[in-house]
Amino acid sequence: MQKLGVVEDTLFVPMLGRIYASEYCPQILYDKKALELKKKLPSDLIEKNMQNQYTLLASASRSANMDRFIRSFLERRPDGVIAQLGCGLETTYHRCDNGKTHWYAVDLPHVIEYRRGLLPEPERELYISGDAFVKDWIKKVRNDVLDAPILVTAGGLFHYFEEHKVIALLRMIGQFGNMEVVFDTVNKRGMTMMKKKYMKQVGHADAQMFFYVDAAKELAAKIRGNAKVIAEEPYYRYIPKNGLKLSTKVSMAVSDQFKMVKMIHLKL
Repeated sequence: MQKLGVVEDTLFVPMLGRIYASEYCPQILYDKKALELKKKLPSDLIEKNMQNQYTLLASASRSANMDRFIRSFLERRPDGVIAQLGCGLETTYHRCDNGKTHWYAVDLPHVIEYRRGLLPEPERELYISGDAFVKDWIKKVRNDVLDAPILVTAGGLFHYFEEHKVIALLRMIGQFGNMEVVFDTVNKRGMTMMKKKYMKQVGHADAQMFFYVDAAKELAAKIRGNAKVIAEEPYYRYIPKNGLKLSTKVSMAVSDQFKMVKMIHLKL
């Protein structure tokens, strides 16, 4: 398997979070596939993991939130299709597949190669090697499914790109019709905290981050076109807090109180 760069290497952070939640906090997230993959991960990754409960559950909470949006979308639109940008080592398909949905997982070629080594393509999930910010992937998906509604997910992705690039991507997606997108983001205060504290704790202080959203309505206005806000909610609103350490509960409460981390769902 190839050695990954700094940004791509962060794909191990959510995997460790999902493993931790599955072992110690299954009320938040239980990921059977992640547990199966634990023994296949680099041994030093587990041994040298210096994250605390909060940072581990921050990653697991992203997956739990995405699962909730995906399941709601598929209940509302049974003919819907899921396209995951920056899929990394996510195992969403194995948690949320309903037995008929078509799934697409998009990431850079060397990440997809690494993913295939750990997670061979399952039935109805197609891996696409490419740049999420270039329209090849969405043309492929739309050509495959024609008029079907598509939910695009971008978990832990947009932070690393400048606003103009994210807006251009969202405009591009909107051009293909019948599209929704859900992603996690931070506000300006949350971005400061991520740079100062969170990324150091997860071992990636050298990863540059740019994109944040103070108000989803303002983002929709910048996207223009038919962009509308479906949801903008505090990150930990629906995350069970029972059994967590007090310090973790406090960190989650502060984050939600100041809307430092959030989930945004748009109709494009």
